[in-house]
Amino acid sequence: MKTVRIPATNQEFPIGKIVCLARNYAEHARELGNETPPAPVLFMKPASSVIGDGDTVRIPDYSEECHYEVELALLIGKKCQAVSAGHALDFVAGYAVAIDMTLRDVQNRLKAKGLPWEIAKGFDTACPLSDFVPATAVGDPHTLNLKLSVNGEIRQNGCSSDMINRIPEIVSHISAIFTLEPGDVILTGTPAGVGQVRAGDTMTAEIDSVGCLTIPVA
Repeated sequence: MKTVRIPATNQEFPIGKIVCLARNYAEHARELGNETPPAPVLFMKPASSVIGDGDTVRIPDYSEECHYEVELALLIGKKCQAVSAGHALDFVAGYAVAIDMTLRDVQNRLKAKGLPWEIAKGFDTACPLSDFVPATAVGDPHTLNLKLSVNGEIRQNGCSSDMINRIPEIVSHISAIFTLEPGDVILTGTPAGVGQVRAGDTMTAEIDSVGCLTIPVA
């Protein structure tokens, strides 16, 4: 069973659901030719997709276009069901850096047919994830700089203030659909600048006050 850690508090959680938001930054939605959604768009990744700092993303042989998406991740610390936005942050135990790896060619092909696209998002190694810092270590999660570079060249440089749906609303919305449990992880969307990586590349993802990930690609 895969686990996530908050080293500062010596806490460890078995990874449960990984619930992800699509199109939660308007500029990213526009760069892919998508409309800004009126409500959060959700998809999920399995726990088996998680890898840690220094581990390798392995592009499946059924894709020729693998994209990076740097994201702020939330860790749920206690059971959360139909919580109000006003109390939602009480259930967030920590924050981490995540990269939502996406097989864009596979996703686009399946979307064009009206089919689910989990195989473009949930393959093994599709969710690089750093250790978590305690929620109390992050003053305001809506003022964080998110960066991702490939081979030392900055590709994404955005701010969590540009989220369409803020974190309390995200947790409230998801908890009204799925009961959230300790160890569940939420990926909150990515700013503009997504693009392709190839075997031999190295990604570095950073979020202020949260952490850093260095991930090679094979």
